[in-house]
Amino acid sequence: MLSKQKKQAATRDYRRHEKDTGSAEYQVALLTRQIKALTDHLKKHSKDHHSRRGLLMMVGKRRRFLQFLQKSDEKKYNSLVKKLKLEA
Repeated sequence: MLSKQKKQAATRDYRRHEKDTGSAEYQVALLTRQIKALTDHLKKHSKDHHSRRGLLMMVGKRRRFLQFLQKSDEKKYNSLVKKLKLEA
């Protein structure tokens, strides 16, 4: 789980307008932060298979958001991947 402060930081950095929480860019940024936090958790707790399944579902959801963004707006996709330091 992400803390409220980390979610607000993601909101400030990736939102399109003040009340934006549904744009693909915001969703990808939030999922990326959750994935990193869960990856750190799984390094300590390697037998936590329930969390591993949740991680895999988040990675799939992020991948689908990125595919949508790539099809709809290549420029935003490239800038987001570069900003989040994701492999494309």
